[in-house]
Amino acid sequence: MTQPPTEHTGTKNTGTEHTGTENTEPGNTGPAAVGPLPAARGFASDNQASIHPDVLAALAAVNDGHQPAYGDDAVTARLREVVRQHFGPRAEVFPVFNGTGANVVSLQAMSERWSSVVCPESAHINTDECGASEKIAGLKLVTVPTPDGKLTPELVGEYATGFGNIQRREPAVVSITQSTELGTVYTPEETAAVVVAAHERGLAVHMDGARIANAAASLGVPLRTLTTDAGVDVLSFGGTKNGLLLGEAIVVLNPDAARGLAYLRKSSMQLASKMRYVSAQLVALLDGDLWLRNATHANAMAARLEAAARDVPGVRITQAVQANTVFAIVPKDVADRLRKRFPFYTWDERTGEVRWVCSFDTTAADVDALAAALAAEMPS
Repeated sequence: MTQPPTEHTGTKNTGTEHTGTENTEPGNTGPAAVGPLPAARGFASDNQASIHPDVLAALAAVNDGHQPAYGDDAVTARLREVVRQHFGPRAEVFPVFNGTGANVVSLQAMSERWSSVVCPESAHINTDECGASEKIAGLKLVTVPTPDGKLTPELVGEYATGFGNIQRREPAVVSITQSTELGTVYTPEETAAVVVAAHERGLAVHMDGARIANAAASLGVPLRTLTTDAGVDVLSFGGTKNGLLLGEAIVVLNPDAARGLAYLRKSSMQLASKMRYVSAQLVALLDGDLWLRNATHANAMAARLEAAARDVPGVRITQAVQANTVFAIVPKDVADRLRKRFPFYTWDERTGEVRWVCSFDTTAADVDALAAALAAEMPS
């Protein structure tokens, strides 16, 4: 499958780009403050969404006085408590800057330099992280073709091979994504089955949870049900796609499955000095139901978009819409025209498959406008 371009280098919405201007009034030598940005919202990625007001308020609330650096602050201590409420008393949390960092540091802590990681071919660690797991962690990714982005116990058995062969990388980790890059979700039972297959072979299980909130909202279950209770060992918990400014967290659910993580986080340049500002955002998301409200809304907007697009003759929905993304095939010329008004990515150039992503701040009006434009642009 041809994957979409890296999200920050995709088609630009040049009609809404704001570059700022220099303030040339007498007595002012620096740049002027950037004014209000256009309110237009697209469907390219939930990474492009705004910051939830509650998260901004949480940042302002901790922006007073001094706190110990590198995670020894009171806010990060509170985050540890909140994480254990969601994931169980053994859970350990390590805030990091971004999702790639969370994935790479997690996989390093679960493996050796001669290890391999079994993952779906569509996995973010394979398609969208510039080979970071291989370059930084020194790992080999064993990629598995899947029609829906999900591994199964049978696929784990087929691809987790080569044990004890000094000529080959030895499998150490199975990495799954929740929700997947194709917008599908693992049920708790499906995750548990993959975990059993991995653990039977001596492999640890990592979950890339960049959109785990969307999966939990879709299934109507707590975060723990998808992770700790299903036997997952280490989770990369996502915040940026669900209303944060920046910041993700590595959540170690099974301390026996990861080692040296605190040191690996530092040596991988993912240790924040003023960590309270990352932790405050995660507390705002998790200490209450903001994580669930945001994800539920994004999912609902994707369902609304799917229903509208499905009614347009000539449009074909290609994946089950179980979270906040919609995959569909539309003619290339139609996609090109739509993109000028509603930024989004083409997922597969060969087939014309596109991806539309809804966010916590996507509105019903946004969805209806895209659907109406799609219907108008499709050939009659």
